[in-house]
Amino acid sequence: MARDQFSELRAFIAVVQERGFAKAATRLGVSASALSHTIRRLEERLGLRLLLRTTRSVSTTEAGERLFHAIAPHFEQIHAELDALSELRDKPSGSLRISSGIHAAQTILQPRLAEFLPRYQDINVEVSINDGFVDIVRDHFDAGVRLGESVSKDMIAVRIGPDFRFLVVGTPSYFARRSAPEHPRDLTNHQCINLRMAAAGHLYAWEFEKDARALEVRVGGQLAYDSIMLVVQAALDGLGLAFIPEDLAQPHIQAGRLQSVLNDWSALVQGYHLYYPNRQLGSPAFARLLDALRYRDKSHI
Repeated sequence: MARDQFSELRAFIAVVQERGFAKAATRLGVSASALSHTIRRLEERLGLRLLLRTTRSVSTTEAGERLFHAIAPHFEQIHAELDALSELRDKPSGSLRISSGIHAAQTILQPRLAEFLPRYQDINVEVSINDGFVDIVRDHFDAGVRLGESVSKDMIAVRIGPDFRFLVVGTPSYFARRSAPEHPRDLTNHQCINLRMAAAGHLYAWEFEKDARALEVRVGGQLAYDSIMLVVQAALDGLGLAFIPEDLAQPHIQAGRLQSVLNDWSALVQGYHLYYPNRQLGSPAFARLLDALRYRDKSHI
């Protein structure tokens, strides 16, 4: 249907429902003369008289009555659907896919999703675990989660977690057999549990900093995993030293299962960020999720 025809039928319905041109014109936001011209154009196009006009009232002809009952329900359905779409702004829905490493998924995404999803039951979230780098555009993800320093510059990034440190840890039994390293370079003489960055294909270099001096050490050992959680477990099993986030290490350190070394070399790394392309800015569901995940430093509240 052409746009002009749609406007003509909409005007016709308004005149019949309001039983006059003046009220219908006010409802449509046009002048009464313009509305009258629109109805005449519709009648000329159909070759039928639709309305009977008197000085006091407007009524439908037989053709007008038939046309009104045929099309009015469809226009009401259109208005109802438009209203339903408007409600989606207040009640977002849809499916969102996020790529994340296991550490961020367990410590940040899962706790906040546990609060978010019951509030927005029409939003579905799929979290794909991958500790390597993922091209979220190519692989059709809505967003990804990585450390701030690892986010590509062509992405929008929003902080969802605080900065934190990595610690070198080992079991008391390991340190009973081997003397603790006093410098990061001493790690080359120790059994270390490596983390392989799956997508990049290389082992993760352990990063240190002291007195504004940065240092990377590529360690060796019999065992490597592509999951930080398995690295933690291997360290607990006494298979070597591990380089793990402080929040994963502290419970085991406090319980006496692990000991940390080289603490004065522990570098602060940028916290986790949610990153996404510009196209996500128009999604109400994504906007709600982004707000729920956004990091708010409670120490400054």
